[in-house]
Amino acid sequence: MGEVLVLVEHADGRVRKPALELLTLARRIGEPSAVVLGAGEAADSIRAKAAEYGAVKVYVADAAQFADYHVVPKVDALAQIARAADAVALLVTSSGEGKEIAARVALRLNSGIITDAINVHAGERGPIATQSVFAASYQVTSTVTEGTPVITVKPNATSPEPAPAEGTVENVSVTFSAAATGTKVVSRVARVSSGRPELTEAAMIVSGGRGVGAAEGFSVVEELADSLGAAVGASRAAVDAGWYPHSNQVGQTGKQVSPQLYIANGISGAIQHRAGMQTSKTIVAVNKDPEAPIFDLSDFGVVGDLFDVLPQLTAQIKARKS
Repeated sequence: MGEVLVLVEHADGRVRKPALELLTLARRIGEPSAVVLGAGEAADSIRAKAAEYGAVKVYVADAAQFADYHVVPKVDALAQIARAADAVALLVTSSGEGKEIAARVALRLNSGIITDAINVHAGERGPIATQSVFAASYQVTSTVTEGTPVITVKPNATSPEPAPAEGTVENVSVTFSAAATGTKVVSRVARVSSGRPELTEAAMIVSGGRGVGAAEGFSVVEELADSLGAAVGASRAAVDAGWYPHSNQVGQTGKQVSPQLYIANGISGAIQHRAGMQTSKTIVAVNKDPEAPIFDLSDFGVVGDLFDVLPQLTAQIKARKS
């Protein structure tokens, strides 16, 4: 089997969960090789984690350019490694930065690209990706017919599964292009942490919509989320009303998520919202309106006032955990 390169996203010296999911998927289509860029002293621990999840080989490149400049240094590294390894595919997390990197690498390699895949498996002519399209109304399968397939995969597309491998290190000295220093990072501001999981990576999400009535109404949503260890989402209506930050918006103009469990509270289920969460594995809806479109999409539904239902659910979850 040929090498499948996986760009390993990391933060604060730790591998991010979507990278482990990519390594799991990579085993379906070839021999996983992790690419670790700009990890510094944390490179060895990141290598060990990648090997634990199936990386037979780990390409490590470290240079100031990865931290000091935006995107292009990573593109230079990935393109160089892909050519040298004669990779059969390249998998990248489907984040804002990930999709920009993937698009640029595909252009460098004169290859086709598939974005926002929710599944990847082997085919006779190369990797086959499943995508959710037209506001998640349909699922299609696609394959790249030119060059090295570059595929971005949504977080939570699969569950990470350990499969210990050798994880042999190959140190790479990257030749950076003139464009690598075109956009310099001049400052960084640490994001204030809520203590909850990152929305796009969370396995469970509890969201609130117009039905919460006010910003204060999100307290019952947050309490349920915290009892589950879940992230908090919001509909566009709630965000536009100023009840919750835009960074938590789920939908076509917000973040697209695909958790194992999505609980929609006071959300009608308009197409704009459905487009952002319809690929969730299990959907639970709580709404006073029995005709709300969200029930057509849900695996489980509760017709009732969220201010009555959610506190009872939170209490039950806490009781079962105690």
